[in-house]
Amino acid sequence: MLEKDRISYFYDDNLGEDCPVFDNLFEFCQIYAGGTLDAARRLNHKTCDIAINWAGGLHHAKKCEASGFCYINDLVLGILELLKYHARVLYIDIDVHHGDGVEEAFYFIDRVMTVSFHKSGDLFFLGTGDIKDIGEREGKYYAINIPLKDGIDDASFTRLFKTIIAKVVETYLPGAIVLQCGADSLARDRLGCFNLSIEGHAECVKFVKKFNIPLLVTGGGGYTKENVAKCWAVETGVLLDTELPNEIPNNEYIEYFAPDYTLKVPNLNMDNLNSKTYLSSIKVQVMESLRSIQHAPGVQMQEVPPDFYIPDFDEDELDPDERVDLPLFTRYNTAWPLAGSTCHNKHTQDKQIHRDDEYYEGDNDNDHDDGTR
Repeated sequence: MLEKDRISYFYDDNLGEDCPVFDNLFEFCQIYAGGTLDAARRLNHKTCDIAINWAGGLHHAKKCEASGFCYINDLVLGILELLKYHARVLYIDIDVHHGDGVEEAFYFIDRVMTVSFHKSGDLFFLGTGDIKDIGEREGKYYAINIPLKDGIDDASFTRLFKTIIAKVVETYLPGAIVLQCGADSLARDRLGCFNLSIEGHAECVKFVKKFNIPLLVTGGGGYTKENVAKCWAVETGVLLDTELPNEIPNNEYIEYFAPDYTLKVPNLNMDNLNSKTYLSSIKVQVMESLRSIQHAPGVQMQEVPPDFYIPDFDEDELDPDERVDLPLFTRYNTAWPLAGSTCHNKHTQDKQIHRDDEYYEGDNDNDHDDGTR
């Protein structure tokens, strides 16, 4: 099946102009979505307390629609995996665009609270994420939107972020947190319109880390590629409690960071259109919604879906320089072999379903010599 035909099989005419089909698109989706699923699995089984997938964070994709350069919503898949072990999951989004795909997926339930800080107004993509969008049915008050205007700076953004997230965690008591760190909220982004430095962006990551709650961190948007690389390098250091030197060491990509060859991305000299009065009104409305939540919601006892594939060996002990082909989406006792991957041992066995009235030789023989079936 051709690549375009394979994708169209899932999305039909719902790819859109901003989601072009390109070579190896399906494998690309498998890799970034599989990374987020594996990160969630590691958190569930306590093999780590923080898991990072900078390739993930494609928050615009819907169940049957690609959108905004996002084809598969890995964040939704990761949260669903976390819900197998955690009664409540908190999703935080600091991309300049509204995290609409994740919000839509959990808009009617209370087991996931979504909090999105994003640009709104002026016909900015997507045009969703109004502060009045708070969820519906059981999910009412569990969707929080913080629409912001052009030019918000470090001081304004981090102050509002810390105030709201601290109250959300205190009220909601999440068992796990998913943090989408879109870098298009940085100053100098080609599509963004915020005025955050890398230090301001990373301060949000540092603040969330301090709660010591299992944390899944992903990438997201970002259209000035050298600044995206700098941002996520700094934030990896933050998550590892390691301060990186400002000077970028010599490497094969060093010319991308000319002429200064440093990690810092300073703020621009631009007006902050977010007045203190406007930000205060946002905070008041969010706090009012949180007061409407009586207590952290529980979950009734129910059958838990089978775990995401767990290997029979410690992947961290493998040689990082040796390529090993492993199935990304293997579930329970059923292998889902990926294009170009090699599945090993019992995980290579495809679970087959045969009709009782069909006949086979060997192990699949349903017809025995004694006449029994």
